[in-house]
Amino acid sequence: MSSKIILYHGSKSIIERPVFHGGKETNDYGYGFYCTENIELANEWACPDDNDGYTNEYELDLSDLHVLDLTSKSYNILNWVALLLKYRMPTGLTPNDEQVRSYILDHFFVDLSTIDVIKGYRADDSYFSFARDFVRNSITVSQLSRAMELGKLGVQIVLHSERSFEHLKFIKSCVVDGEKYYTKRVARDRSAREEYFAATRKIEVSRDDLFIMDIIRQEVKNDDPRIQRTLR
Repeated sequence: MSSKIILYHGSKSIIERPVFHGGKETNDYGYGFYCTENIELANEWACPDDNDGYTNEYELDLSDLHVLDLTSKSYNILNWVALLLKYRMPTGLTPNDEQVRSYILDHFFVDLSTIDVIKGYRADDSYFSFARDFVRNSITVSQLSRAMELGKLGVQIVLHSERSFEHLKFIKSCVVDGEKYYTKRVARDRSAREEYFAATRKIEVSRDDLFIMDIIRQEVKNDDPRIQRTLR
């Protein structure tokens, strides 16, 4: 990333001064201010229904901030799943799901305590369902990795620390046409699901591929070469 980037946050409101810990802890990466560099995605996120919303534009100065880029080759798909299991799936799991959650958190969780900014996939409904299928042993690691490319659901930038909020400057807000962008949002999610179901029916599982129960039984760790090293 360059030292200064332009970010967009889709919302039902104009947000000139985002509040640290103003969101929900059950978001993808816990508390944070969730943005994107893609204005079209922000426009869709501003419209969870067919009413108009707002896209808020900001400049973020990354100088002296600690950025965690989950899309880089330093991380693998299970690091992303671990964060979802920590923040998005904390309750209501079956005993098997709890076993999976415990193993992934023990071996693949990324400590966010020193992180200012996170770059990673947004777990829209479709992405979240792909991760849930993996946790329930329905698809393999490589199938999950390929699923992340479907539907072009996008990458988000999350301001995670109080310090990062001090580096954010509000530029402007624009009204978003709810009827237009809610339709686009639904179409993008539907496209990802359709591609996912088509792809998982066609892909043959190789001998080296891993379901989650293989990972647990074989005590696979974060540095195992069989795990795809990148989310892209």
